[in-house]
Amino acid sequence: MNQYARLLIEAGPLAAFFIANSQAGIMIGTAVFMVATSISVLISWRFERKVPVMPVVGAGFVLLFGGLTLWLQDDLFIKIKPTLVNLLFASVLFAAHLTRRNVLKHVLGSVLNLSDAGWRTLAIRWAWFFLLLAALNEVVWRTMTTDAWVNFKVFGIMPLTLLFSAFQAPLILRHQVPEEQAEKTSAS
Repeated sequence: MNQYARLLIEAGPLAAFFIANSQAGIMIGTAVFMVATSISVLISWRFERKVPVMPVVGAGFVLLFGGLTLWLQDDLFIKIKPTLVNLLFASVLFAAHLTRRNVLKHVLGSVLNLSDAGWRTLAIRWAWFFLLLAALNEVVWRTMTTDAWVNFKVFGIMPLTLLFSAFQAPLILRHQVPEEQAEKTSAS
């Protein structure tokens, strides 16, 4: 699957959430988000024939916290979901770094060929970025209206993530390993 299709599949549930929230409120928006996220994961699986780890974890959180939101009729749960997901991702990356494992290489190794130093640096940068997103989410949902939070979730988090990813290009280029060398390293 190409990167544009992947972006559409990952951004689709957010767009559906935004539209449903603007038309019918946070409860309907949450229900639509849950369904759209489930469909997104199924489409990813259908085309890639493997379970995409991060989207599945994200979908699990959407279903859990979306379900709590709907069951208890309390939007707090859907609002804290991004905080908890980002804290989980940051914790996994920091813990992997401390134990000298590279989870990011495992997740993205089929897309990128980087030196071990490159993978370590990239993982630490992403861990700190996930912490930043968690903190931003906390500030926004605690200080703004629900509609403003939804706007931030759709029009803030995704662009920030894309911008952060783009800023990683120099690091990736600097630590890129030719494919032949990467194959030799993984075979040993």
